[in-house]
Amino acid sequence: MRKNLMHIASVAFLIGVTSLAFAGTARAQADAAKTFSVNCTLCHGADGSGNTPTGKALKAKDLSSADVQKETDATLAGIITKGQGKMPAFGSKLSPDLIKSLVAYIRKLPKK
Repeated sequence: MRKNLMHIASVAFLIGVTSLAFAGTARAQADAAKTFSVNCTLCHGADGSGNTPTGKALKAKDLSSADVQKETDATLAGIITKGQGKMPAFGSKLSPDLIKSLVAYIRKLPKK
């Protein structure tokens, strides 16, 4: 009887930990989408294409392009953190974890 209770408790614990891990991932994706919407869409557009009036004026890169997508995660995170060209730095505004989530979000933008 005690052995069965220990087994049930172990399974319940594993289910709980797994649920928390997936909830954290979903929350990070939602935070990245919201952060992208607030900070990036003015120039890059909702689809990342850069096809906005501001994006065209600043010659914002198409984030779904092969040139951007071939960059390493570290390079993209560095650009978001420190800025590049006319793009401002977001390192003092966004946490490293959120920047990492933004990179993952950029990787999932629609391909052309």
